[in-house]
Amino acid sequence: MAQVELSKIAKVYPGGVRAVNSIDLFIKDQEFIVLVGPSGCGKSTTLRMIAGLEEISEGTLKIGDKVVNDVPPKDRDIAMVFQNYALYPHMTVYNNMAFGLKLRKFPKKEIDARVKEAAQILDITHLLERKPKALSGGQRQRVAVGRAIVREPAAFLFDEPLSNLDAKLRVTTRAEIKRLHQRLKTTTIYVTHDQEEAMTLGDRIIVMKDGLIQQSDSPLDTYRHPVNRFVAGFIGMPPMNFFDGAIKNEGGGLLFEEGALKGAKAVEQRADEPTVMAGELTLPGNGFRLSVPAHLSGAVSARVGRHTVLGIRPEHLSPHPIEGAGPAVSIEADVSVIEPLGNDMDLFLKTALHPHSVARVESQTGVEAGTRVKMYVDVRKIHFFEPGVTGANLSLSTEPAHAVA
Repeated sequence: MAQVELSKIAKVYPGGVRAVNSIDLFIKDQEFIVLVGPSGCGKSTTLRMIAGLEEISEGTLKIGDKVVNDVPPKDRDIAMVFQNYALYPHMTVYNNMAFGLKLRKFPKKEIDARVKEAAQILDITHLLERKPKALSGGQRQRVAVGRAIVREPAAFLFDEPLSNLDAKLRVTTRAEIKRLHQRLKTTTIYVTHDQEEAMTLGDRIIVMKDGLIQQSDSPLDTYRHPVNRFVAGFIGMPPMNFFDGAIKNEGGGLLFEEGALKGAKAVEQRADEPTVMAGELTLPGNGFRLSVPAHLSGAVSARVGRHTVLGIRPEHLSPHPIEGAGPAVSIEADVSVIEPLGNDMDLFLKTALHPHSVARVESQTGVEAGTRVKMYVDVRKIHFFEPGVTGANLSLSTEPAHAVA
């Protein structure tokens, strides 16, 4: 087991394309971190540089106390689990798991002990004599993990290992990976584009975009205190609702007035990134108005008269007054679609100036598509952002730790 340290690490491809742009990251011994972000953000390239499968263009990589920039992958004391499992089809499960140890000339008795122990941990002892073609996707994944376990490496590297599994199997397998880490305590670096995987697995999640680290924090702190609009929109499902508008000074207090974007166009981004619209802010006068809560007034006071973005998570909207949220603050909206989810349901809403927002509420009767509703806002948990794809979260400057729960 070992710590892993990345100092000013960059990957520059021919033509000057910077897939990873001078990132600093310290991973503690026994820590489970998850690199998460949309396709092309640099997370898999970062993992492959740690593994030695991609050459490092700039910076220094340490595993333990050793600089490993020029060390071959086989000598880095890491074990990697790939998306496609990479099992040898002509070998049994036992031989797939033992193969790496045989190459390293381990004694047969030790190989046998390690393989059988790993098989017992993963509950695949009954599969040891089968070949990969006779296994299900979940079983193949466990074999790939078992092959990594027998190495007893300093660190495990996982590259989107669950993406080939169906939804139900992904849930059970990620629970197995979490239990495995709790048992083995091996430093683990895990890459995924699935923010639910990131939230449930990691001790810490590293949100990346365009080769840069946007935020490095615990899952809950990333959800509760996103540093910018990109992180706020990427972490959380359904995604956070964003309303363009402006801060106004009225009657001695501050309020947010919903506005519209003249000539609005979507900012060009990858398909799996949150959509952001850009345009000239207008205040037609028919948008909703929301009083700025006292704990955020200092954070947004400098933005009076300026374009500001209000962020409200779907779960922080309710058709009923919210207990403990202080004076009732509400937004009127039309319900366009209702999606029942069992215990919860998603309400797709239209405000006067924003055609698409979502509220996740407890399933109930009395709310119907095509009706107008009053949605109450938990103002303890709202955020204000500067405009733009990665506009800073203004709320963080004065937000008390207990204000967002």
